[in-house]
Amino acid sequence: MKNSLILFIAFLAFTSCSKHEGKKNIAITGIDSTLRPGNDFFKYVNGKWYDSVAIPASQAGVGAYMFMNYPQRMRLQGILDSISQSKNPAGSIAQKVGDFYASGMDTVTIDKRGYTPIKPLLAKIEAINDLPSLMNFVVNEEKVDNSSIIGFGVGPDDKNSSMNIAQIYQTGIGLPDRDYYFKSDSSTVAIQESYKKYLATLFQQTGSNAKEATKNANLVYDIDKQLAVSHKTKVELRDVQANYNKMAVTDLVKRHPNIDWTTFLNNLGTKTDFINVGQPAYYDALNKLLKTIPINNWKIYLKANSIIRYADDLSKPFVDASFEYTKVLSGQAVQKSRGEKMANVVDNYLGEALGELYVKKYFSEDAKKRMLVLVNNLQKAYAKRIDKLEWMSTITKQKAKEKLAAMTKKIGYPDKWRDYSNVQIARNTYFENMVSAAAAAYQFQLAKLGKPVDKSEWYTTVPTVTAYNNPTANEIVFPAGILQPPYFDNNADDALNYGGIGMVIGHEITHTFDDQGAQYDKDGNLKDWWTKEDYAQFKSRIQQVIDLYSTYTVLGDLHINGAMTVGENTADIAGIAVAYDAFKMTKEGQGNTKIDGFTPDQRFFISIAKIWRVKMKDEFLRLWINNNPHSPPNWRVNGPLMNTTPFYEAFNVQPGDKMFLPVKDRITIW
Repeated sequence: MKNSLILFIAFLAFTSCSKHEGKKNIAITGIDSTLRPGNDFFKYVNGKWYDSVAIPASQAGVGAYMFMNYPQRMRLQGILDSISQSKNPAGSIAQKVGDFYASGMDTVTIDKRGYTPIKPLLAKIEAINDLPSLMNFVVNEEKVDNSSIIGFGVGPDDKNSSMNIAQIYQTGIGLPDRDYYFKSDSSTVAIQESYKKYLATLFQQTGSNAKEATKNANLVYDIDKQLAVSHKTKVELRDVQANYNKMAVTDLVKRHPNIDWTTFLNNLGTKTDFINVGQPAYYDALNKLLKTIPINNWKIYLKANSIIRYADDLSKPFVDASFEYTKVLSGQAVQKSRGEKMANVVDNYLGEALGELYVKKYFSEDAKKRMLVLVNNLQKAYAKRIDKLEWMSTITKQKAKEKLAAMTKKIGYPDKWRDYSNVQIARNTYFENMVSAAAAAYQFQLAKLGKPVDKSEWYTTVPTVTAYNNPTANEIVFPAGILQPPYFDNNADDALNYGGIGMVIGHEITHTFDDQGAQYDKDGNLKDWWTKEDYAQFKSRIQQVIDLYSTYTVLGDLHINGAMTVGENTADIAGIAVAYDAFKMTKEGQGNTKIDGFTPDQRFFISIAKIWRVKMKDEFLRLWINNNPHSPPNWRVNGPLMNTTPFYEAFNVQPGDKMFLPVKDRITIW
């Protein structure tokens, strides 16, 4: 589970098997015993729930995984409601978090201000009269998270992972991905038209008449499309070698005279001789377009970009216009409550401050200790699996185990919390609060440039229901947010926990050895550590995963993109295998005592199906297929289990069952 990063302290001595037998009071309900498990295990476990549950009108889906962030935001909202009503010391975490939330909940004041907060911004755009002034605007807005045509960041150098380097990447488009500009199917065309309508509405709301607004919307869309031509596809973005292009600033200055990198970087406050240019073709194209597209057209584009950036933070007409576009993209029926929105905003801008409050209320040290036992047992199981690989040579096995042993693991929350002392928050200035937090976040990033990487830093907030693998740090991270049912329950027996969070742990470890992660060494450097023959064997197995998942469909005939999802699918297949091996080290896993009529192995596999119990709107599922590197939830269950022989044995899966694959066709990589 990872988002854009494939985001595991030295490997601890392998722990003994877990002695925690649990209270064994977690009943398994909802099984449809009229169905054969081997035909559709996702439906066998989740079908009754799926057919009866209603997706909340304010959501695009319901259930586990990312949709657990909805009840999480309710938890956060409870914390924020309480703290915002208290008298807190000036400058304290409680004051900043509480007042930020209160300022965003004050919709009366926000609505009275209309779009007044961005009028100075629009005036700055109107004052642009040449290329230097255009680029000056772009760089100044980059420093407050109003990015437009330059995507800038600071992060580890893939080939020298202990040091931070300046990074630039493709950006500049309004639709979710480049391919949306070039498809002509009815669903995509509807999204294109909704986006144009959204643009036109925003122009009207900031003073343009209907005819002018429509003209401007089409102009912006055309610039978007010209930028999109140069974008790499999501599959191409998986090529970590091709997306590493460390260039001297002096060379970039010569290559892109219209961008004027020297002035741009100076204005950003950066001092660097080198930049990693993730996608050079984008900046080559941008350099040309800055000259071929008239300045007045660029001004219209920048106005649209800025209004979109802040639409959800302005008065109700802007929020409503934003939602009308979101509705077409995701199928969400009504807007989220203001409280839910603000819980998300505070989490985005003051995430570690809010996380510190969340941990005090919702995460126990006992849970952290048990989670550490699970992680250590999965590492032990993974090492044993590497030893048994028939396709890998002894020398590569040793390198793989060294990398496994070098993993850092982060559980629950950071060892140190971020300092927000330079964020200025007042109770009655929501927009200004947001800009202050964004400016502080930029300075936090900038301060890392040219410095050693802080290995203690987290790249997600503590309450978020996710986990990630960061290959440049060789680390796996499990925030407190995911360490709750159905993934993890400190009161549950081992079968449920190894099938739930155990699969997630195995999944994240495997990202260290998927098609991308396998290219990084034990220190997190993009460096070849394989023999030529072993890597060829590995690649052939990766291709098997691509080929198999490309046959899976949703919504009738909409195919999973096997090449785009291969890293996550590889991690799912191996994640289950290693979690099962670790489970068999426990007392419960070695026994055969039934609970609720199910054997330990059956409970293990049922738990896997429950952690991907999700129902979503068709529109959101289509958005998922086009953009998400994970397979849809039903295939995160059925896909890997089709390749897991112990599952066949646990549920008597036979030839003729829809999930049956002959032994020779079952994929084993790790």
